[in-house]
Amino acid sequence: MKFNVSLMCMDFLDIKNQLEVLNKRADYLHIDIMDGHYCKNLTLSPDLVKAFSKVARIPMDCHLMTTEPNDWIELLVHNGAQIIAPHAEVINAYAFRTLNHIKSLGAKAGIVLNPATGLEAIQHYIERLDMVTVMTVDVGFAGQLFIPEMLKKIEALAEIKAKNGYSFLIQIDGGCNQRTFKQLYNAGAEILVVGSSGLFSLDKDLNAAYDKMLEMYQQAIA
Repeated sequence: MKFNVSLMCMDFLDIKNQLEVLNKRADYLHIDIMDGHYCKNLTLSPDLVKAFSKVARIPMDCHLMTTEPNDWIELLVHNGAQIIAPHAEVINAYAFRTLNHIKSLGAKAGIVLNPATGLEAIQHYIERLDMVTVMTVDVGFAGQLFIPEMLKKIEALAEIKAKNGYSFLIQIDGGCNQRTFKQLYNAGAEILVVGSSGLFSLDKDLNAAYDKMLEMYQQAIA
């Protein structure tokens, strides 16, 4: 299992130190880009991605909760993002063009599925993807309760991957913590996005919090 740390949940008064810890501990940095329209919130920005890139030594995964993802892609890659993942719900009319654009810039192409969006939404381009993120909460805000119905979606996605020999990684975003680690592991998750409940709330010291998170994960899947 790999862990992708949600930077919207970090201590913004201690960004540089926390990023240095995560460089040594985490596998990815998860950066939520919200435009206030696709979901009613504003979080991180391309300027912050540029600032993070000066310190980050692991891949930055940008989750685009935006109504016009193509307006953001080039700027984010230019500012240091290595993975760009728009929502399937907004790119249906130009999905192939969007994915080709991401890859032409040298980044990896991901896609994100809302809880109410089925896997059929990506069936025609799934083999082109480097990562598929299954949302297990509704988009927009940290700290929401895990939606258990999503476990069947993760299992189905893992089955599609295995059956067809696809190489995309299965990532889960939302409610990844001690209560859900075992279920997500059993369902076929390969990357867990950890934020407030899964990491940052465990200890004020991020190194200690990461140790606790890993111990909880190992105990859960034992």
